Amino acid sequence: MKKFILTVAFVVVAQLGMAQDAFKSDALKVIEKSGAAGPMQNVKEQVLASIPEAKHADFSKDFDATLPALYDKMAVIYMETYTHDELKEMLKFYDSPVGKKIAANAGELMKKSTEAGQEWGMQLQGLMMKYMQ
Repeated sequence: MKKFILTVAFVVVAQLGMAQDAFKSDALKVIEKSGAAGPMQNVKEQVLASIPEAKHADFSKDFDATLPALYDKMAVIYMETYTHDELKEMLKFYDSPVGKKIAANAGELMKKSTEAGQEWGMQLQGLMMKYMQ
């Protein structure tokens, strides 16, 4: 009887482990397909502007090596926020033409949105100065 219980417990634990692996795999796919990873390229380009050109290749290699750990952390956040079924639905969406377009434009939208936010911030400083005097 003990062997049977241990066998059942082992099977259950193995199934849960495989389900978690599939869940995390789907979370990583959503991050990739949604374009959520795209802004990292913008960050890389901004940092490269301040690094001597002779060191760009080495920096890029080191920078890219840090991304899997970041994406793993992001996957955990997605897994805490969404159910596995919700992630599967997101994957279906990101495989659609509109989803692909959103993902393809995510980096550029982030860049333009950041620029718009910076411009707005400059205007806000003027407004704040008006009321602080």
